[in-house]
Amino acid sequence: MKIAQVAPLYESVPPNLYGGTERIVYYLTEELINMGHEVTLFASGDSCSRAKLIAHAEEALRLKVGCEDALAPHIAQLKDVADMSGEFDFIHFHTDYLNFLLEEQLKAPHLTTLHGKLTIPELQIVYNKFSQQPVVSISNHQRRPVAQANFVATVYHGLPKNLFKQGSGDGGYFAFLGRISPEKRCDRAIKIALATNTPIVIAAKIDKADKNYFETEIKHLFDHPLVTYIGEINEIEKEEFLGNAKALLFPIDWPEPFGLVMLEAMACGTPIIAWNMGSVPEIIEDGKTGFIVNTIDEAINAVEKLPSINRELVRRIFEKKLTATRMATDYLAIYEEIILKDKGEDFSENRENIIDFRTSIHRTKAI
Repeated sequence: MKIAQVAPLYESVPPNLYGGTERIVYYLTEELINMGHEVTLFASGDSCSRAKLIAHAEEALRLKVGCEDALAPHIAQLKDVADMSGEFDFIHFHTDYLNFLLEEQLKAPHLTTLHGKLTIPELQIVYNKFSQQPVVSISNHQRRPVAQANFVATVYHGLPKNLFKQGSGDGGYFAFLGRISPEKRCDRAIKIALATNTPIVIAAKIDKADKNYFETEIKHLFDHPLVTYIGEINEIEKEEFLGNAKALLFPIDWPEPFGLVMLEAMACGTPIIAWNMGSVPEIIEDGKTGFIVNTIDEAINAVEKLPSINRELVRRIFEKKLTATRMATDYLAIYEEIILKDKGEDFSENRENIIDFRTSIHRTKAI
């Protein structure tokens, strides 16, 4: 199958540091190639993939010096996708709703994976107007604010099976990985660490938009001797960072659409203590891959129960449910169904191959 993957231009594919969407696009692209498909990747010029690369920005735009209008390259990118659409059997967009305006110009079946939050009020206008656009959610919880959208499935993210190895947790510290922002609640993570007299290592970026929040709410907390801040880390550094951690703290304060860091921790066999918000109950199996909590006190109690978590079981659950191979297989099933439907063919026989996306993540069989 000839497949186009259309990525945002803000980060390279894969990103050098932070960038969940572009990282997932990379894993999906490479896995589709492993399966024998011909993939064309629309992404920034500094991307690195075995796919045919078509670039509309020489380098990723987020950190590009002098970039005043990041939307302009995306418009040019989407125009070229439309012009070339007849060359593909399927087009998979990861560019939010920007591509919706291309509907009448596209000459191939397509869908859009929605990677971000859908709680923004203005999005109601978009999904009311474009209610027929086929979209995929990355968790069932993510789709709730725009239930009127044409969701064809939920596909959970996946990581390459051999990307990380299982760690021992011998470092004895808590890990916090991601961004320092109000919704990620690094302050909660520090409170849990101090209350349990446990070192915490914070590997996180600070966006310009969150600079003031960091300066006023977080920076002074880094002065405590149990707290170590190491900044952003790359993919290679994550295995040791997460694998040696006693647990990953994920004390979010917003409806997280997915939370890729949870998968990264599970791939390392590292248990997670996470707030009961957004996608968390869909990804974490309470008492098996970590603990789902609602308060600081519950998180502190969960720390005492961490020895009950079997790190080998955490890793096996990851391998069973959350690999890039499973993700690519899920998407291919959807591609095939949409292609058949677009041709007006009966796809009832194919439906048995479509995974039950809503419940599969919760099913735990003896491993």
